[in-house]
Amino acid sequence: MEWKMIINGREATFEPGRTILEVASEMGVRIPTLCHLKDANPTGLCRICVVEAEGEDRLLPSCATPAADGMVVRTDSPKVRSARKAILEMLVASGQHNCFVTNLDADKWADYQLEAMERPWHQVICASWGNCRLQDLVVEYGVRTDQIQPKPCGDAPMDDGHPLIVRDFARCIQCGRCVAACNEVQMNQAIPYPYGRREDKPSPEGWYPLADYDKCTHCGECVQACPVGALFEKRSFDLGLDRELHKVKTTCTYCGVGCQLWLHVKDGKIVKASGVENGTPNRGRLCVKGRFGFEFVHSQERLTRPLIKEKGKFREASWDEALGLVVDRFTEIKRKHGAAALTGLSSARVTNEENYLMQKLVRAGFGTNNVDHCARL
Repeated sequence: MEWKMIINGREATFEPGRTILEVASEMGVRIPTLCHLKDANPTGLCRICVVEAEGEDRLLPSCATPAADGMVVRTDSPKVRSARKAILEMLVASGQHNCFVTNLDADKWADYQLEAMERPWHQVICASWGNCRLQDLVVEYGVRTDQIQPKPCGDAPMDDGHPLIVRDFARCIQCGRCVAACNEVQMNQAIPYPYGRREDKPSPEGWYPLADYDKCTHCGECVQACPVGALFEKRSFDLGLDRELHKVKTTCTYCGVGCQLWLHVKDGKIVKASGVENGTPNRGRLCVKGRFGFEFVHSQERLTRPLIKEKGKFREASWDEALGLVVDRFTEIKRKHGAAALTGLSSARVTNEENYLMQKLVRAGFGTNNVDHCARL
């Protein structure tokens, strides 16, 4: 059974059970969102995705409203744009979204600079500047940020006790995406739902989604889900704005799942990693190793020249000398004890192509199937 509806004057055919947002997306109509997260139940919290439907006396959140047969919807009418702009103004006023402070007048700008001098390092510069959904929508809808007084950052808690993640609630818009990413996408149940006052926590802490690190697997899915600068990677902070980073798509090497990830690179060095949203098999999800375990690439302790051990001490050697020695020793062992005396142990810190070459060397070169991988230990 197929139903039909009209979106912005165009007819759309869809199966029952779809939301307005899903039907619109499938026909190429963009509806902006902030709280909506793929693979999670819609909440309709942010109301940015509201649309106008004939016969309704109020605007409907498209992410949480089922599409009905015969429905007529407008996604970008003056009434819709006005509502979205008002919502954006409230979100900007809700915290320290200082990507807009250059629009302040001279007196307010001076006050802001004085206040900034007393803030923690991560509250002066937003880690998501240039890669923030709220920032993009404020520009798109022409919000006058010079007329909005930012909320004092002291009104919100801040958690930088985690070794990998900073949770800066002065920038939290309480969209719930981090909660959904943790509880519904990764199924870790480490971030309790923040909707409504939690009586066991003092104000204002009780209004924010604080994490239970005993349950946290440190996967960073909440960081990737955050649409603003409330959650970010501690080690990559201030190493480069998003527009300065070059993205390289690759396959995670830590296990055999084959997760697709982006390496964000600046000046030849990896700044951070993130999951490829539409990549299979992980669909944007990563574990702690895939997201944070890349620092070994640039470690000063990595060997750059071959070493040969003589009389209990290592000495540097050329590649020809080192490889020649390896060939001679392997050949001698195989002649004396047979191919079964040799084995190859590969690494999770090299590429799939290099692991393939390793097993090819063992099977074709050594003549044995004694090959294994450190991720299985």
